[in-house]
Amino acid sequence: MKTNLLILSVALSGLFAGQAIALTQAEYNTQKSQISADYKVNRDKCGSLKANAKDICMSEAKGAEKVAKAEIEAQYKPSAKNIRDVAMTKADTAFNTAKEKCDDLAGNAKDVCVKDAKAVHVKAKEDAKVAKVAADTGGNKTEKVNEARKDASEEKRQANYKAAKERCDSLAGNAKDTCQKDAQAKFGM
Repeated sequence: MKTNLLILSVALSGLFAGQAIALTQAEYNTQKSQISADYKVNRDKCGSLKANAKDICMSEAKGAEKVAKAEIEAQYKPSAKNIRDVAMTKADTAFNTAKEKCDDLAGNAKDVCVKDAKAVHVKAKEDAKVAKVAADTGGNKTEKVNEARKDASEEKRQANYKAAKERCDSLAGNAKDTCQKDAQAKFGM
């Protein structure tokens, strides 16, 4: 699970490498129709699955549709806001799918899985916010970017602390106390 979350965060970090060429109205409409058709195909593939596997499949299908729609919107109307929206949509859909995957677990393992997914989600969202501020061309850009980075760093640190603290809950006694103190020290809480 951690590997999937790491792959997600690396993929999201490459999102801001550049902006795509704007689409024409006809290309935009064609791609929107293709996205709807692709979603229906992916949704139908989920029909044969059962229980949580079906939920995961549906989450992935819906997520792919939302991301594709956000991406073509960003290509059709390129802007810092639309690029940020793509990153936020990717983060949200990946988080929703990760939570579905966590449903296969129970107890503390499930709680840790959800907290780890949340930490990756927070990182992706905060990185998107910083990238949007960096892409804006308004005055005091350096100051605004530095402030956004500071805020993002704090949000990421808190999310990582919560995940580390959740891992400690599976322990007992001195081991749990030591684990919690280590987490506090590591994340400055």
